Amino acid sequence: MSRKENNENNQNNEQLNNTSPDTHDNGEKVNEKELLRKYDRESNTRSNIGKWAWVVTFLAIYLTLFHLYTGYYGTLQSQIQGAVHVGTALGLIYLLYPAKKGLHDRGIPWYDVILAFTAIFVGYYKIIFFDEILNARIHGYETLDVLVAILGVVLLLEATRRAVGLPIVIVASFVILYALYGNFIPTKMLSHSGFSFERVMTDLWYRENAIFGIPVQVSSRFIFLFLLFGVILVHSGIGKFFNDLAFALTGRFTGGTAKAAVSASAMQGMVSGSSIANTVSSGSFTIPMMKRARFRPEFAAAAEASASTGGQLMPPIMGAAAFIMIEYTNTDYATIMLAALIPAMLYFAGIFMGAHYEAKKQGIFGAPKEMLPNTWQLLKTKGYMLLPLIAIVSTLFMGFTPQRAALMGILVAFGVSLISKETRMSVRKIFFVLEQGARVALPVIAAVATAGIIAGVVGMTGLGGKVAAGIIALSNDIQLLALIFTMIACIILGMGLPTTANYVVTATIAAPALINGFGVEVLAAHLFVFYFGIVADITPPVCLAAYAGSGIAKSNPFKSGLTAVKLAIAAFIIPYIFVYNPILVQAGDHSIIMLILAVVTALLGMMGVSSSVMGYFQRKCYVWERFVLIAAGLMLITPNIYIDLAGILMIALVWYLQTRRPDDKQNYEPVSA
Repeated sequence: MSRKENNENNQNNEQLNNTSPDTHDNGEKVNEKELLRKYDRESNTRSNIGKWAWVVTFLAIYLTLFHLYTGYYGTLQSQIQGAVHVGTALGLIYLLYPAKKGLHDRGIPWYDVILAFTAIFVGYYKIIFFDEILNARIHGYETLDVLVAILGVVLLLEATRRAVGLPIVIVASFVILYALYGNFIPTKMLSHSGFSFERVMTDLWYRENAIFGIPVQVSSRFIFLFLLFGVILVHSGIGKFFNDLAFALTGRFTGGTAKAAVSASAMQGMVSGSSIANTVSSGSFTIPMMKRARFRPEFAAAAEASASTGGQLMPPIMGAAAFIMIEYTNTDYATIMLAALIPAMLYFAGIFMGAHYEAKKQGIFGAPKEMLPNTWQLLKTKGYMLLPLIAIVSTLFMGFTPQRAALMGILVAFGVSLISKETRMSVRKIFFVLEQGARVALPVIAAVATAGIIAGVVGMTGLGGKVAAGIIALSNDIQLLALIFTMIACIILGMGLPTTANYVVTATIAAPALINGFGVEVLAAHLFVFYFGIVADITPPVCLAAYAGSGIAKSNPFKSGLTAVKLAIAAFIIPYIFVYNPILVQAGDHSIIMLILAVVTALLGMMGVSSSVMGYFQRKCYVWERFVLIAAGLMLITPNIYIDLAGILMIALVWYLQTRRPDDKQNYEPVSA
């Protein structure tokens, strides 16, 4: 290190002495609830429930206890299990979510009470008249059956609009119209003769392959329990532990505040499963801290948003869509977890590199060792907080179901909370956690049930095969074009649909085209659509996670979104690696040496691409150097040793030329707190 760098490093460290992981900006207080209500539809619940509070508490705790009971003793028949799951959730949504955003501070109007209990009735109708409905499939439905089905579909769509948002409701309504009037579609490839209104409604409400199909079955068996597990972890103090651990591991390196924020957000996002909620909760702490270290506001918001979004890609808890992937790919969860591990590590490696190059460009160094938590001391005193995650992973690898793994995680997490007096739960706190477990699950239940409408119509009309054929025809049998078209479709859908619903739609329609039309590995195809559905949260123009981070950083929202795309550029490249180099998802026969080589070349590729988009490698990059670096990075994706070697040589050439170049003063701007 030169004397100049050393002096500035000491200067920066002195300035960072006033910045610790436990401090907050007094002038930048953030109203988390208001931000969540603004950017996250799922958080727009009523703050004034009034006399109906006891009904909400009772229904929520009942729903949680029902899932704990069936999780331990075995789930009920799928239609009955789904009826309790969806019916109770719909009732709670009408009691908790107002019809409009601005009405959250008012009480529950009389019509929402009627809608709530009507929704519960139409859900439980399937249980009350279970045998009669089964016979009706053969002999025909009664008038009351048809009315209940219509009410059920309408109430589900309205509940989803309130809890999730309008885009998914528009998509579901469109496919219902397609089922009814498919003969009006101008494209012959997609048109069909259409079905009667009675058949469409009853099939959607009573059949196993629609609203109460695979997404709802998975939600009622696995997803609810894992969401409850996440709630218990939050109230066990694990969020603060993750922050401290992240700073202990990365805070002393160049750009340590950003790297620590990325690490903490990745760990918390892995648990929460919501990119927007995690951006707000952890960003209220990490974003002001990054700004104090002189990172640009747009960069601070982008770093938090990209890391929080990527949390859904990180095993062992990859968000709700991973559990539906089990059913769609006919693969056990442990296999999916292993397949997703290396790509997730590459994703966060790309963000780390972006943070590193930005910090080098701005001259931002790490925090002094003495102001950071001691890693070994932290693990010694609070390392037991990792036991719930270890319990889940161990249970899965021992061959148990995800359902049993979630129960084990919940039990261990509750035990962990009893160790420290600070996190020990009182009886009142236990009931609160049980209620929160149900509340967190409501938007997911509504989303997967509405996604079931789309899946049901696809199965009823054969729309999936028609769209797959259309993708193949449009791409002219060129795989790369098919991948690009699929990517665009997933991102567009992801801008309006929650991750789970987006995955259901794309896995039903787009993934089969890649698998059957181009011979893409099953897991690779499903992870491809999964990734691009998730990164929609940081892709302009509707980059809600980046907008939420921008609200905290007080930055330009659109610029924050563009910066987030730069940081998370790996997420736009890794899915193509799945297809062209499936060894990274551990598909097919390969040796450990081949896997290591594939990981190393992919990491080098991430380095080339990241340095190019950030405009800094060993020095600030010239324009031609950026082109060389991104070309070299992309070349390292392809599983060809000669192309890989060419890419390595190109990166080495830029590195050599930049190290020979004299220091540029603008690369070492002094940092002030």
